[in-house]
Amino acid sequence: MIQEKKSKSFLKTRLYALYWISSLLSNIGTWMQQVAEPWVVLSLSNSPFWVGLDSFAMNAPSLIFTLFGGILADRFDRKKIVLLFQSIQWLCILIMLTLLILGWLKVWMIVIISFLIGLTDSLSMPSFQTIIPSIVDEKEIPKALSLNSTQFNLSRILGPAIAGVVIAKYGVVACFSANAISYLPFFLSLYFIYPRKIKIENAAKALPTKPLEHFKEFKQVLQNSKIRLPLFTSFINGLFCAPLITFCSVLVKNNFHAQVGSFGGAMAAFGMGGLLGATSSFIPLPKSFTRNKFSNTVAIFLGMIVIAIAFNRSLLLLYILLVIAGAMLTTSNIGVNTFLQQNANNSIRGRIVSLYQLALAGGISMGALLTGFTVSQFSIETAFLINGSMAVALQSFVLWFQFKIPTEQIKQE
Repeated sequence: MIQEKKSKSFLKTRLYALYWISSLLSNIGTWMQQVAEPWVVLSLSNSPFWVGLDSFAMNAPSLIFTLFGGILADRFDRKKIVLLFQSIQWLCILIMLTLLILGWLKVWMIVIISFLIGLTDSLSMPSFQTIIPSIVDEKEIPKALSLNSTQFNLSRILGPAIAGVVIAKYGVVACFSANAISYLPFFLSLYFIYPRKIKIENAAKALPTKPLEHFKEFKQVLQNSKIRLPLFTSFINGLFCAPLITFCSVLVKNNFHAQVGSFGGAMAAFGMGGLLGATSSFIPLPKSFTRNKFSNTVAIFLGMIVIAIAFNRSLLLLYILLVIAGAMLTTSNIGVNTFLQQNANNSIRGRIVSLYQLALAGGISMGALLTGFTVSQFSIETAFLINGSMAVALQSFVLWFQFKIPTEQIKQE
């Protein structure tokens, strides 16, 4: 753990305050671009498949490189890793912004740049995600993660809401510009936020000479079914439920014939639900109903909401359903993340985080591609109906299996 004295309340520490504020500003910029980018893709291509392909390109690198990011987080200086790859990501944003201003931006360019951004994310996020457990006491980790999820979902509300106004008045270029600027406070605060000394037990060990030997460590971690099943819950969430976010632009534009302002409102509604779901870690649970089982149960109801959206024909009701969906998706995923990080040793935390990100982002990337194909072949309603039904069925199976397995301890390697 970080070798510095902690105050009684992590909410009052300078490190956590800087982390929270800089992350909020950065995420607001990201969500502003997340509203503008699919709208630009849809406007340039008029094809839902390209929207799905762009999302796939953003998340697909996690399928291959997130595990490497976890190894980097447990072996090397995490601060330098974050700074290096986030700088490359910022450069990609600047290139996309420049091409957009010059009028040279094409759909295939957006997809390539999205892939590069996803690549830098997958290599740096395991290191970045270890910040919170390193600047708060172990007993405060659930609260800190919940508060972090609160700022993320607050940005999900503010970002689309601001983007809707900005696009209507200034155009999509302003949203891309805001995202580029939002990196600056993050870089400025990184020096102060990131712990300078973290005890990493594996750091002194010699690196394996064969690359495949790295993955033996992941095999050992995954031998614990108390890790595998929560990861599978997040994977299903990403595969079948996260496409709600990706294809919300298609739903609003094609089915409700609304403009980008309504799309921003839909994204804000989803974020508002996420803000409510961020408080879920404070809900007391009985000992027999652990956090991972609770997350899985919520995920079953999330699948039902996706089915309801498939049959919905009212824009107002869509907003309400998206609030519920955002709350459930956030509750389920933050429950998995909290369960894993709270029970993981610091020596394997980077790998645990990378596995969680691989499950979630990998599911999102595959879900975007599969849903994009289904939408192009059938309809957005059919795609959501299939997704919701699969989510309910698979999550029910996972919940049943969780009650059948014996109790194991995550901290055993």
